[in-house]
Amino acid sequence: MQFLQRDIPTVKLIELYKNILLPRMIEEKMLLLLRQGKISKWFSGIGQEAISVGATAAMQQDEWMMPLHRNLGVFTGRKMPLHKLFMQWQGNKEGYSNGRERSFHFGSKEHYVCGMISHLGPQLALADGVALAYKLKDQQKASLAFTGDGGTSEGDFHEALNTAAVWNLPVIFIIENNGYGLSTPVNEQYRCKNLVDKAIGYGMEGVQIDGNNILTVYDTIKGVREYCIKHQKPYLIECMTFRMRGHEEASGTKYVPPHLFEQWEKKDPVHNFEAWLLSENFLTQDEINTIKSGIKIYIDSELELASKAAALVPDAKEEMNDVYAQRHTPLVVLPGNDSKIQKGRFASRIENSATHTTEKKFINAISDALKQSMQAHPNLILMGQDIAEYGGAFKVTEGFVELFGKDRVRNTPLCESAIVGTALGLSLEGYKAVMEMQFADFVTVGFNQIINNLAKIHYRWGQNADVVIRMPAGGGVGAGPFHSQTNEAWFTHTPGLKVVYPSSPEDAKGLLIAAINDPNPVMFFEHKALYRSISSPVPDAYFEIEIGKAKHIQQGQDISIITYGAGVHWALDYAKNHPEVSIDLLDLRTLLPLDYDAIKATVSRTGKIIVLHEDSLTGGIGGEIAAWIGENCFDLLDAPVLRCASMDTPIPFNVALEKNYMAYSRLHAVISKLMQY
Repeated sequence: MQFLQRDIPTVKLIELYKNILLPRMIEEKMLLLLRQGKISKWFSGIGQEAISVGATAAMQQDEWMMPLHRNLGVFTGRKMPLHKLFMQWQGNKEGYSNGRERSFHFGSKEHYVCGMISHLGPQLALADGVALAYKLKDQQKASLAFTGDGGTSEGDFHEALNTAAVWNLPVIFIIENNGYGLSTPVNEQYRCKNLVDKAIGYGMEGVQIDGNNILTVYDTIKGVREYCIKHQKPYLIECMTFRMRGHEEASGTKYVPPHLFEQWEKKDPVHNFEAWLLSENFLTQDEINTIKSGIKIYIDSELELASKAAALVPDAKEEMNDVYAQRHTPLVVLPGNDSKIQKGRFASRIENSATHTTEKKFINAISDALKQSMQAHPNLILMGQDIAEYGGAFKVTEGFVELFGKDRVRNTPLCESAIVGTALGLSLEGYKAVMEMQFADFVTVGFNQIINNLAKIHYRWGQNADVVIRMPAGGGVGAGPFHSQTNEAWFTHTPGLKVVYPSSPEDAKGLLIAAINDPNPVMFFEHKALYRSISSPVPDAYFEIEIGKAKHIQQGQDISIITYGAGVHWALDYAKNHPEVSIDLLDLRTLLPLDYDAIKATVSRTGKIIVLHEDSLTGGIGGEIAAWIGENCFDLLDAPVLRCASMDTPIPFNVALEKNYMAYSRLHAVISKLMQY
């Protein structure tokens, strides 16, 4: 192995040696602890240390890095206290994730490290979001994300690289090609000669390097970082290396031909660098022995400190409280409410225009909320397919490019997963993001990012996800199975998300503004059939409606209908056409979290409950509400809780079939049945 010093000073060479030796010696200790049963699992990076150590040394300390299982050198290179890392690996509360995450599935904003999730690919798009933030701030910075050879088969790899290239983002993508994805060799993973060859397909530069030569890694990434910042473009680096141990220790290495270990043992990144430093007289053997002795003492002392951590005692209240990030700004409310008005840019406007309303369609109220939020938050970015000059599929953002520019109103490639990830990456740098899903049906291709990244990140390591995903949803427009679903139940089951589903223009505006001001991820459902079919007076002011609060629409004595979205209008129409039935109507507005106080109040008023929703019956939120009422309001009931929902089929295209599918076609029968009790 040939090491080239180039212009690297001696002091830096010795620092690099210490930095590469530290994770190797930590790993050797961890493998001992694993055999002793003091940790449960370990993903070894022995043989690959040069990549993470060299990359971390080449980046600035305040530039975000997105590491994987085998990048211990990133964490140690960012000077994270070792005793706290030990606590993390042992599942102690004093670790970085309060015992909620394993090994390297965590991050630290203080150290600009964003940990992975098990799905391997999603962190690449987060690097896009961080790089976009750097670009918007005009900062001379780049982000860096790791993937493995197996991870390049993920759709997230393609989406992240494509987005970075299209948007000219200063992000470095590193492929650690260690020959295997668990037991799958690279010849069963891809057919191109080299993974770096993929770079040209994205219109970016790329290079393949020896990933076991720390000076090559350091010098290459240092130069690539300068390129990315100067030219505002991404770069792909393929680092050739080898995994000297199993995917994780329990998996073993029997699937690896023995000659590969013999071959790569000769390329050991630590031993070879140490030998070169000795041969070139940068260090003596006595100095090396002293360095190793010092590191051993450091590891043992930090481990001893970690061993003193108190046993974790679960606190259910604390666990629940940490699912969501706490909002620290008061609600912006209209005068006349009990809450105080937030003072700031819009305060005088609110006070002066609180009584002013304009008749608006549902879709115009959405547009107003976005427009006023863009004015209120210079750090708010809108993203989505066709939302710029075209104004979006439903023209919600028409004219926004002229008002706010293409930096803030961004057309996206057709890669929903990457854009959700980019939105989360923006959050790491203090930005807000609203993504238009175009059709709620398309959310399936971004599902992993939403469920496993957005929803869990605050609970995992305290990082908020300041992201709103707009979800044009619902039937009644004859658009068939892939443009008409109302799929809110997919998300109400996911702790960490908030799910909002307004039914009126005023609520749509106030709740969307509240969603944007909320530091948590919000799935914001907008029923397409309501966009232009309903209108009502909407305050001109910038105002919020509190998320998690239902709205009592009308008083009734016979039965209660609990519903949301288009269901509110079905219930109102029924009440208008059937005055003989006195209906108490509750509009939930927010589906996660639910307003249980309001639900109990409507149960107490009538004792007979229908939960009405457009979603299919089985697994719909109606089942959850009915169960909660049965468990908590049984003594208030005069009849069983009934559900009125759509059929358990995909929503059909033909108008007659669609009407037959929809819940409203069964509403009269369900009400009649309930009235008989």
